[in-house]
Amino acid sequence: MRILVANAGSSSLKLRVLDDAEAVVASADLPAPRGDADAAALAESIGELGTVDAVGHRVVHGGTAFSEPVLVTPQVVARLEALMDLAPLHQPKSLAALAAISRVLPGVPAVACFDTAFHAGMPAAASTYALPPEWRKRWDLRRYGFHGLSHAYVVARTAELLEQPLETLRLVSCHLGAGASLAAVEGGRSVDTTMGFTPLEGLVMATRSGSVDPGLVLWLEEHVGMPPAELASTLEHRSGLLGLAGMPDMPAILTAEAAGDPNAVLAIGVYLHRLRGSIAAMAAAMGGLDAIAFTGGVGENSPAIRARAAAGLGFLGIGIDGAANERGTGDREIGSPGALVRSLVIAAREDLWIARQVRTVLGSG
Repeated sequence: MRILVANAGSSSLKLRVLDDAEAVVASADLPAPRGDADAAALAESIGELGTVDAVGHRVVHGGTAFSEPVLVTPQVVARLEALMDLAPLHQPKSLAALAAISRVLPGVPAVACFDTAFHAGMPAAASTYALPPEWRKRWDLRRYGFHGLSHAYVVARTAELLEQPLETLRLVSCHLGAGASLAAVEGGRSVDTTMGFTPLEGLVMATRSGSVDPGLVLWLEEHVGMPPAELASTLEHRSGLLGLAGMPDMPAILTAEAAGDPNAVLAIGVYLHRLRGSIAAMAAAMGGLDAIAFTGGVGENSPAIRARAAAGLGFLGIGIDGAANERGTGDREIGSPGALVRSLVIAAREDLWIARQVRTVLGSG
């Protein structure tokens, strides 16, 4: 079975075709400003990718309705459209890609795979906000968590590399990219994560603020008169590393920090402070830690961030070998010899995990 995996990003649509051996046999990256790829270019690219038997779509938010991948139907699309407000940066783009590809491949089954699904079984203590029950029930207010497709793959791959049964593994999965989140995974199950009701909660990200005091947001609305739309736009698009350093790109910020730029120094300090504290919190949710894995654009490609994050976490048993951290590519261990916690870098492979879910839904894997 040849499976086309569609991953709609903030400004591009990534297409990958995987065969039965899970190898990428064809690919295309299309510009998709505001989530809309050019229809003619999309049709041409899909034609060049060759015949496919099914399509797997990354969908950010499944709400409480979808805790497993699901075959796409008009009814499923309608329920997903109702969740757009919960993930305004991502959900519209995912659904736009789904609609566009379905028009090009009208007879090919499509499966929606959800970033929230991996966290759907989190313990109530981790998923519940301290809000009135009538609020929580009426509007499904809870911590959903995101990046689940990435975290799920990292967990499986880590267990494979360490040759350790998944059921015995306590792992902190660190997805660090433009969006960033951590997951505490015990026995293959997500027991805590840093993102919550929306992908805005948690770590400092490229343009997203991460967690801020809700009282601060209320104060800006009440005392400054800031409209909700401006608040949302600022927290989503003009905060995070961009708000602190004036730029969202981690390599550029590290270069500026080394040159003594005070804004870059502050940005890295805030980023690492939040990251270290959140890793420790994830370990606490499991009562200990066996391994930590870094993935995503920053997690895979920034030895400095990995090393500096770990430098403040020796009390957990984390230690990174300097030479191993600086060299190599792909999936590998970077921990210090004798460290109590194993440290790894895992290449992000959401495409592979989505393809596996498609095969499961369609009964061929």
